[in-house]
Amino acid sequence: MVSDIVVQAAAYKCPSGTTIEKLVQRPISVLARNYALGVLVLVYTLNFVDRQILSILLPAIKAEFGVGDWVLGFLAGPAFAIFYATLGLPIATLADRYNRRNLIAAAVAVWSAMTALSGLVTNVFQLALARIGVGVGEAGCSPPAVSMIADYYPPAQRSTAMGVYTLGISLGIMIAFLAGGWVAQNIGWRAAFFMVGLPGVLLALVVRFTIPEPMRGASEQRQDTQQRPKMRQVGAFLFRRPAFVHLAVGSGLAAFGGYTSIIFFPTFMVRSFELPVAQVGLYLGLIYGFGAGLGYVGGGYIADRLGRKSMKLSLQGVASLLMVAWIFSIPVFLMFDYRWALAIYIVPVVLSNVYLPTTYAQVQNLVPLRMRAVASAFVLLILNIIGLGIGPQVTGIMSDLLEPSVGFESMRYSLLAVAAVTIPWSAFHYYRASVHIERDLSRVDAS
Repeated sequence: MVSDIVVQAAAYKCPSGTTIEKLVQRPISVLARNYALGVLVLVYTLNFVDRQILSILLPAIKAEFGVGDWVLGFLAGPAFAIFYATLGLPIATLADRYNRRNLIAAAVAVWSAMTALSGLVTNVFQLALARIGVGVGEAGCSPPAVSMIADYYPPAQRSTAMGVYTLGISLGIMIAFLAGGWVAQNIGWRAAFFMVGLPGVLLALVVRFTIPEPMRGASEQRQDTQQRPKMRQVGAFLFRRPAFVHLAVGSGLAAFGGYTSIIFFPTFMVRSFELPVAQVGLYLGLIYGFGAGLGYVGGGYIADRLGRKSMKLSLQGVASLLMVAWIFSIPVFLMFDYRWALAIYIVPVVLSNVYLPTTYAQVQNLVPLRMRAVASAFVLLILNIIGLGIGPQVTGIMSDLLEPSVGFESMRYSLLAVAAVTIPWSAFHYYRASVHIERDLSRVDAS
């Protein structure tokens, strides 16, 4: 069986010097389409391995350099997020104009090299520079990848495909925690950076030479006859859509709680329960790997099923599941037996991650073809500035401020405060997005 998607070859130079896109009318089979999605899942997996390996290594880094929690929050948050989020916009502009596959291949090579270099640092300042480099490279991943997936899969299958893509998050975190915890305890934290960084060079070659660049709009049988809009035009289009604004802010608040928990939950387990870092990596790697994976794939599937009735119902489903996650998240940080804390934690890990594939899919649905990569970059900008740029830094500062009164339990109560506020606030915005989504979808081709 063959889909209606066609290959779009790389841009080339005409004799006049003008760059245009050459289209080759060769069908992409369903097998090739699914292979491409599989490779993009591997890319996103490595993306999160290299991004989150730092989380399980923070206790060892703190011990070697003797820094406060606010410094750890800076390394895990702003040092990475500021460049990752802001560079996503210009890179996405290129992705809406030129070959997306080649951009992804270059991005994989850059962030992998910078991850490996992190193992050579001799002070916190150098580590911060290396994390900035990782952020610069990873900025070239999701906007073009999400745009490509939207051209591989039609709207009725898009949330499910995005759920499969975001499975890379849970797989990446699982690998980072399982491998990073063991390596940090038995070999050293620097070796962990080498082991996860170097394989990316090979993966970059796989992306460049084995997956096809899809024709824009092929999955919807739409002709790409649109002009290539400037970034400010895409921004003006998006921010006139209330559904987009609520999706972006809601996803940012969900990421605030999610990133904070991923980054500092290992520290909480080591300090509050005095567990070895390798044991923490094993427990959390399995919980994030299977629990968050179920949330991403299941969330995308449920969103597609509900979306057959109405997109409004799909977003209301996300809001409801986030509220259930909130109910279970509070007791996690009130437990003084690590086994109970981990057992209860499984529920919010699954349910608090259902938002992401639906957000990716709806943002793609809300914009014309030539705005898709930049639209993804805008939502990622807001998501990462709120979630990754602010979340870990605020949590680290709160932990330092609480330490004089509660001692080594300061991280417990800092995480509790974050969970109590961010999850229901996020659910509110997804409910508000559901109010506007149908009308905004009807205006996709309007200016």
